[in-house]
Amino acid sequence: MTANPLALLFDGADDVLAAMRRREEAGEVDHPADAWGDLEPLHPRRLDLTVAEVVDETVTTKTFRLRKTGGGPLPPFLAGQYINLHVQVGDVRTSRAFSISSSPNAREHYDLTVRRLPGGRVSNHLLDTTEAGDRFTSGGPIGTFFHDPLYHGDDLVFLAGGSGVAPAMSMIKDIADNDLARRMTLVYGSRRADDVIFREELDTLADRLPGLTVHHVIAQPGPDWTGAVTPLDGKLITSLVGPLAGRMTYLCGPPGKYEFLIDELTALGHPRRRIRYEDNSVAVQPGDDPRWPADLDPAGTVSVTVRGRKTFAMPRGQNMLEALEDNGIPQEPSCRSGECSLCRVRVCSGEVFHAQEAKLRMADSKFGFAHSCVAYPLTDVEIDV
Repeated sequence: MTANPLALLFDGADDVLAAMRRREEAGEVDHPADAWGDLEPLHPRRLDLTVAEVVDETVTTKTFRLRKTGGGPLPPFLAGQYINLHVQVGDVRTSRAFSISSSPNAREHYDLTVRRLPGGRVSNHLLDTTEAGDRFTSGGPIGTFFHDPLYHGDDLVFLAGGSGVAPAMSMIKDIADNDLARRMTLVYGSRRADDVIFREELDTLADRLPGLTVHHVIAQPGPDWTGAVTPLDGKLITSLVGPLAGRMTYLCGPPGKYEFLIDELTALGHPRRRIRYEDNSVAVQPGDDPRWPADLDPAGTVSVTVRGRKTFAMPRGQNMLEALEDNGIPQEPSCRSGECSLCRVRVCSGEVFHAQEAKLRMADSKFGFAHSCVAYPLTDVEIDV
């Protein structure tokens, strides 16, 4: 056994190392070499999935029920987590993160609820082409957007928009299936009253569960709509959910709304530490980011050189992850929103702009790494992947 030199700097290191030597001499093993064989089914690198059913939710949204190809239970997950679905769109192999909308108790399937995004490469492909029997691969469940009963308490507020209701639905089903003594108020914004995902199911669950309250907020109300109407601001939030003191608040919806909602909540005196938001969404486009250099056209073309591989042209307003995929250099991201850091590339020369969603580490700045899913080249760049 060779000790790491840094270990010797800690108090009690000699005693710990002596105990480890005694165990080693006695033939005792702390962790068997094949431990990954037991862990891999619970935390797989890859899942082979088959579409068992396609459910039309609204005119813009479908739910894809995915089962493990060949049968059997899927890995466990926490309500609010997501999987990264690998999709072949034409000649391009790409992926997108989708929150699981089904209950964590129903491990024979994952439900992914997908809403059409105007111009969306993957959402439109899935909604227009996917049928029962189609097969996909994905990573295992991942993500930090879930309820932690030790720290988040039992009185929750969830502000959702569009398909952002998917993780909320999983949390609600978790409460229902496990008869949890948890209160949850869902404020759900939709464009039109006829495009509210899960409306009947949500209303049924609200009638059944004493701790669940559901408020629908509509952006384009028809003449028959008598409920709440956008904007969803601090005044409306207060009128719908009441005092926020001591309650954990979750946000999931269009990423461009997060900053506004966080400002509205904190203006009400709600602590920032009591606000959580889902990161596995598409970042705000650079042209809409006030930090984007005013003299640079996002549609302008720059050159990207990937060391030892190829050089290609791309618009500044496209993130580098998509450009790499388009040019046959796929990465292995998970969130595609700047959080997981699995798509990092090293910028050898040139300048890149990071979207505000990027969760950069101190080491990223020090050693020149960019999170390619939320990185946009301002100049010609050379990168190493």
